[in-house]
Amino acid sequence: MTIQLAGSGLTIEDVVGVARQGTRVAIKDSARQRMVASRAIVEGLADGEPTYGITTGFGALETVAIPADKRAALQVALVRSHAAGAGPRIESEVIRAMMVLRARTLAMGFSGARPETAEALVALLNGAITPLVYEHGSLGASGDLAPLAHVALALIGEGEVEHGGEVVAAAEALAAAGLAPIELVEKEGLALTNGTDGILGMLCLAAADISNLLKAADVVAAMSVEGLLGTDRAFADDLVALRPQPGQARSAANLRKMLAGSPLVASHRHDDPRVQDAYSLRCTPQVHGAGRDTLDHLVRTVGYELEAAIDNPMVLEDGRVESGGNFHGAPLGYVADFAAIALADLGSVSERRMDRLLDTNRSHGLPAFLGDDPGVDSGLMIAHYTAAAMCGENRLLAAPASVDTFATSGMQEDHVSMAWGAARKLRTVVANVSRILAIELMAAARAIELRAPVDPAPATAAVIKKLRTEVAGPGPDRALSPEIAAAEVLVADGSVVEAASGVAGSLD
Repeated sequence: MTIQLAGSGLTIEDVVGVARQGTRVAIKDSARQRMVASRAIVEGLADGEPTYGITTGFGALETVAIPADKRAALQVALVRSHAAGAGPRIESEVIRAMMVLRARTLAMGFSGARPETAEALVALLNGAITPLVYEHGSLGASGDLAPLAHVALALIGEGEVEHGGEVVAAAEALAAAGLAPIELVEKEGLALTNGTDGILGMLCLAAADISNLLKAADVVAAMSVEGLLGTDRAFADDLVALRPQPGQARSAANLRKMLAGSPLVASHRHDDPRVQDAYSLRCTPQVHGAGRDTLDHLVRTVGYELEAAIDNPMVLEDGRVESGGNFHGAPLGYVADFAAIALADLGSVSERRMDRLLDTNRSHGLPAFLGDDPGVDSGLMIAHYTAAAMCGENRLLAAPASVDTFATSGMQEDHVSMAWGAARKLRTVVANVSRILAIELMAAARAIELRAPVDPAPATAAVIKKLRTEVAGPGPDRALSPEIAAAEVLVADGSVVEAASGVAGSLD
């Protein structure tokens, strides 16, 4: 499969495929034609007409006129000076997402870049040459300057890249792949660096991850309902429909599918003195559903951005070259912060269900901490601590980054979005919630097995069977870190949802 970049039509799934599976990329002829037309406008600019970043300096240096014989050097200097990232390297999947998204914007034909420049970016992707990009350097306006500059640096044969599992000089990797460094011309350094592609790439990856986590959360919550001898009556279709929130309805439907035919749920339906479950069980559709509605908003915003031309200045079809603000990351920063809030709460309600499973005062007959010989065995006591610690971190990370700003570039760039930081912390929250749900999965599975000989629902039984291929069942204490890591993989890679769907049908 090869994704054809036309400037529009790229999907979240396409970006994830390039970033994670190495899907190949090509540029359509129609996009090349638009880039040629856009390039002609840049080359035809009157020599005396000041045009930002083409005949002038950058940022607060916009009033400095650049003579014609230094304009190509200006673009190279921009890339070198802006490659100022610091801190640890960011993940290769984020860099690859950023690269394909920058190539997409160039392919729209509003940046004035040559087709061969966009082709060079695509060649890095297809050659599995990944520039080294660092954690700090983007304020989310004028886009992801330092991260994108490190990518552009590799295109001109400078800096370092990862190739063949090793970090090597960019010039060495290009030569090994039969590629030549590009020579930047007017506007191209700016076109390669002035975008929100890193932020957008992280949101595309997050959208895929969050969709899976929301389904996994429903699966695991249903298991906790069974383990705690809870009821499915609160998830009834007609009851949930009285509050027409779409995400709530989807979550409740998943819970009904998971609990269908459960002997555990039926075993106490008529002789249980409790008339309702605790909020962490009964309100699962409301909490998980709100997360779905938040994800829908994120996906909608990302969809708009995947059709957007992000650069400055923009080369318009009528020949105008206009400065604007499409590089500002506010729309992306807001949804990243919103998603972090929703996910932090998803982890929080999971931790509350887990706590009930481990507490003899509330677990309705289960052994303390689900241990084999409580007192001698601590069971999952400290695994719960681990989950609680990550919940605490998520609460800190749920504090919005996008309400902050700084004034930079001599007060010319006096309001920035901080959306890069919002997207980075969202990635941490996603990883933490994967681990929290993994620990609840381990606890709920133990609880269900300790209810034997009464059986769980067929769908939850299938999930437990899958878990037991990697994680042992109840028994004497053992080191739990490897089991948490194994369960996390099953949650994060979709195995838990797949096992459940194989019995219950497709989960929404």
